[in-house]
Amino acid sequence: MMRYTDDELENILDKIESDLAERKETWKGDAPEKGRQAVCAFANDLPDHRQPGVLFVGVKNDGSPSGLTVTDELLQTLAAIKTDGKILPPPTLLVEKRLLKGGDVAVVTVLPADAPPVRYDGRVWIRLGPRRGTTTIQDERILNEKRRHRDIPFDVQPVYSCFLAELSRSLFEEEYLPCAFAPDVLAANDRTYEQCLSACKLIVAADEPVPTVTSTLVLARSPRERLLCAYVQFLRITGREWSDPVVDEALCEGPLSHLVRRLDEKLDAHNRTAVNITSGPREKRTSLFPPVALQQLVRNAVMHRTYEGTNAPARVCWFDDRIEIHNPGGP
Repeated sequence: MMRYTDDELENILDKIESDLAERKETWKGDAPEKGRQAVCAFANDLPDHRQPGVLFVGVKNDGSPSGLTVTDELLQTLAAIKTDGKILPPPTLLVEKRLLKGGDVAVVTVLPADAPPVRYDGRVWIRLGPRRGTTTIQDERILNEKRRHRDIPFDVQPVYSCFLAELSRSLFEEEYLPCAFAPDVLAANDRTYEQCLSACKLIVAADEPVPTVTSTLVLARSPRERLLCAYVQFLRITGREWSDPVVDEALCEGPLSHLVRRLDEKLDAHNRTAVNITSGPREKRTSLFPPVALQQLVRNAVMHRTYEGTNAPARVCWFDDRIEIHNPGGP
């Protein structure tokens, strides 16, 4: 968390009140109400300063100390702003006793929220220069857009334990790109390897080549080393109960395309096909289960599972009378 130095705080006090600073001589009367409104406004950061706002308690309007005695009780009261449930979602703040301009001052430093809008008693407060105010419809729309911009989906979040060298460049250029783009688009492409990965959201940025969850699953040579649940467990059980003997077991892993091919091979090996050459002029082949239906079901299990907050694999369990497919996640 960013913490202002004494010189920076005194510099803020020397200036007129702005959308990054609020001054209170005491914490009595209407000061707690207006102070909470200011904290809410700093957390919303409508001007998009991306810098902490500061609530000073024990400072006059001209920026000089008011002589307030800063006690532990006062600091605890200010810290309770975060947890008393009146400001939601709870703001990130730092409460300190600082010696500024020769006097003790309580300083509340408030970080901009990652998920605005932040509300105090159900109202969204913002700073309009030196004063506070509630949002208009347009203001709230801007804050909602800021939240959506920061709350990126899990599949494009960075995997900092994975490195660019772990991604298969040949798999990306020979298999991924031809499936994702038309040949004429690829022929006209003059981007570097890193720029291509960034354009596909497979790394954070060309100048920050950290693989994302998607590239780890699709291009990493060993995705399971970085995402422990990135595999499918296959079981062939002779019988109808979980306690019956297991006659075949396999862990299908690797880049997503390799994993799916390996799983198809296991399904084909156990999906016996009967051949009838006597009932008509042409042979007739009948499988236990339609192969295309099996492929669709297991691909759904892999593609629609959750990889977040779990280390459990997807599972395909083949019994004598049924096939059970389990994958982590909800509807």
